[in-house]
Amino acid sequence: MTRDELHDLDEPNGLDELCGRLTAYEGRTAASGGAGRDPVNEPMIRHWCEAMGDTNPAYPDIAPPTMLQAWTMGGLAGHPGGSARSAAYDELLALLDDAGCTSVVATDCEQEYVRSLRPGDEITFDAVIESVSPRKTTKLGTGYFVTTRMNVRTGDGELAGTHRFRILKYAPARPKAEPKREPEPEPRRAAERGVDRPRRPRPVINRDNAGFWQGVARHQLLIQRCLDCAAPRFPWLPGCGACSSQRWEAVEASGAGTVFSYVVMHHPPFPAFDPPYAVGLIELAEGVRMVSGITGVPYDKVRIGMPVELEFLRVDEELELPVFRGAEA
Repeated sequence: MTRDELHDLDEPNGLDELCGRLTAYEGRTAASGGAGRDPVNEPMIRHWCEAMGDTNPAYPDIAPPTMLQAWTMGGLAGHPGGSARSAAYDELLALLDDAGCTSVVATDCEQEYVRSLRPGDEITFDAVIESVSPRKTTKLGTGYFVTTRMNVRTGDGELAGTHRFRILKYAPARPKAEPKREPEPEPRRAAERGVDRPRRPRPVINRDNAGFWQGVARHQLLIQRCLDCAAPRFPWLPGCGACSSQRWEAVEASGAGTVFSYVVMHHPPFPAFDPPYAVGLIELAEGVRMVSGITGVPYDKVRIGMPVELEFLRVDEELELPVFRGAEA
């Protein structure tokens, strides 16, 4: 959800007494005296880099900057001695709960990095309630954005970075009543009913991936191979994640692969698609993975490890896509 999707809820002057009570908390402490459960350490850096696929040779001598918040988390057991969260922050959330804003969703975060963290650094942190927005109406419901600013420091008090975290506390919107419809004799997809529907979204083609789409037009599935370390990669990128070389060549994949993981899309419904349908993370024989549609088998028959083969699906007069056809066991 972006801010462009939001708009202020018009309110008569003087009626939003709650907003005044909420904004009175701006500048008050949200957390104090917090300490990381563990010092910055190499195993945690290694796990993070493996999960993110980050092979920067600077790690683990320093911690990736984006790990800033990770060092402040208490985990399932929480922080030793209890939470560092303040009574003021709990009061603010209670006010919102009492106003019917009982649901919460994290919307975004912003980080600023001042210095690198290194293994052995002890972490402390404190936070302030930076802002509470006027009442907003979103697709989820009506509520307030609450932004906290956390300062992360090393044991000697030096500022390492700042983490801003924003949540929306809201009252869920009531679903609109839909008119009753006579059920069809049996479920039929839009294509079977001869109903026109919007075209699928167009892929974003730029100078970094244009070669891939040129290959699709020729019914070739092209991946990249580094000319210095020979590492294959997909999606297309200007540089090698393994050795940082910018020298590469395009090679045609065989089209054989297996389902590494998958999801079945039920909701939200998109006009150009007929749910439910399966979307898979396909591991190609060349060792790279790509997200693609799975065809040839019912969505509820897709399984991890299922062999698949490349095919090209024309979805309209202008767009053809690489997809993977599975076979039922």
